[in-house]
Amino acid sequence: QVQLVESGGGLVQAGGSLRLSCAASGSIASIKSMGWYRQAPRKQRELVAIITSVDTTNYADSIKGRFTISRDNAKNTVYLQMNSLKPEDTAVYYCNALVLAGSLYSSWGQGTQVTVSS
Repeated sequence: QVQLVESGGGLVQAGGSLRLSCAASGSIASIKSMGWYRQAPRKQRELVAIITSVDTTNYADSIKGRFTISRDNAKNTVYLQMNSLKPEDTAVYYCNALVLAGSLYSSWGQGTQVTVSS
């Protein structure tokens, strides 16, 4: 199994920056990709960014050029650097790991709140 713990959320003014961290533990070698999703009030959870085990990245159109996903393999940690934040980025951000262990499944963190004030 894989456990994920997020940190780094908070309150920031529009135009500001935050960096989210997601530390993975457990069956690290089984992780095929890791990503960040977000869910705003009364909206569905959506993909923000993803990074695969071979460092391929993909971003939602709404955050391209502003957010960057990266990882530190030595620390088993994935980061989401968020710059030029907008009020519409306000959401609970969730870390996700796609794990292959017999079958493919998703592991989720507990979420971290990001609030951007105008």
